[in-house]
Amino acid sequence: MITHTARHSAVPTGLAGTGTPFIGAPRVLARPAAAIVIVGGGFAGATCARELRRQSDRLSITLVEPNRRFTACPSSNEVIAGLRGMEAQEFGYDGLKRDGISIVQQDAVAVDPRARLVRLRDGSALHYTRLVLAPGIDLRLGAIPGYGAAAVDLMPHAWKAGPQTMLLRRQLDAMDDGGLVVISVPANPFRCPPAPYERASLIAHFLKTRKPRSKLIVLDAKDAFPSQRQFQAAWQDLYPGLLEWVPLSSGGAVTDVDPAAKTIHTDRGRHRASVANIIPPQKAGAIARLAGVTDRTGWCPIDPISFESRLQPDIHVIGDAAIAGALPKSAFAANSQAKVCATAIASLVRGLPPADHQLFNTSYSLMAPDYGISIASVYRPSNGQFAEVVKLSGTSPLVAPRTLRANEARNAASWFRTVTSAVFG
Repeated sequence: MITHTARHSAVPTGLAGTGTPFIGAPRVLARPAAAIVIVGGGFAGATCARELRRQSDRLSITLVEPNRRFTACPSSNEVIAGLRGMEAQEFGYDGLKRDGISIVQQDAVAVDPRARLVRLRDGSALHYTRLVLAPGIDLRLGAIPGYGAAAVDLMPHAWKAGPQTMLLRRQLDAMDDGGLVVISVPANPFRCPPAPYERASLIAHFLKTRKPRSKLIVLDAKDAFPSQRQFQAAWQDLYPGLLEWVPLSSGGAVTDVDPAAKTIHTDRGRHRASVANIIPPQKAGAIARLAGVTDRTGWCPIDPISFESRLQPDIHVIGDAAIAGALPKSAFAANSQAKVCATAIASLVRGLPPADHQLFNTSYSLMAPDYGISIASVYRPSNGQFAEVVKLSGTSPLVAPRTLRANEARNAASWFRTVTSAVFG
């Protein structure tokens, strides 16, 4: 428990990385009574900031986020398939500002856990009582031979919503009817486990309605995926002969790619694509490594009660970057984690232990604009991780009338409107 007065300060001590003494003299910014600094303004970071403010008006809360607007990944597969405009994915931070949350529009480039300092790109530093890292993911470019930084312009990943989303959409629009689309799916863990299969479904819908002589192949580095039976039943119903899923055991793992030739190799052969969507392996965002909170997996081990790092005191990690056991990496889970983390921090700064809790996650997936399914699960801390409470969890039925599927599609849209309004409105 920290009892000294926290300060947003620049002191003559410089910072080049985790635990490194300062070199030079960053500027002094402020000195509040208790300072919570949050790095990352996505679903996890922005939710945490607003929940902290809801619980206490005495905390100084600073959100560090370089982008003026947030671009949401949920529903971005609809953008790729031409069903939605990109502007519907973008949100600003005015709502957080109205709550008295300071928005620092810069990159955090280093963390000194001993001094409790976050250094910003302009050389200034923020002192924290508690630091929350919500950095999302970085892509392991190079993990697939041939898929480096230059390859993403030829074979987009579109796994961070924004320009890549629109690039993949333009490539699909420009593709000749009769072309081949290939999606490569990585092994676990990665952001939003059902999302590649939703993407495959909606691209298949695009091809069926716009380029019906085309074909889609999903190359998967796994032999199973969430709601697999529901997805495959929908594919057989909606897209027979159009969409093919190739699991790991049948040669689904990509061994290397040739971006210039749009060629994807597996141990069973090669695929020459008209459009290739390569979703590479992932890891926690870079600031997590710089803060010393990642382990050898590239992700961040946390205490499930408070989301405090197991590697650095007074630093919490939420969202996709955290290792959360059975709890998947999703926007819904990030939102849930952020609320729990904020509640824990509000207790800790008052000298109280954080309370036990359970978390909820619901993932909606669209197979077509009017055809949705969902997974709803409950998780509780168990043996230092999150375990699913199976008896309280469930998924959409395998066989259901189309009216139910249409209702689930409407529920997906309703959830997106509700969560974005709550977080950014």
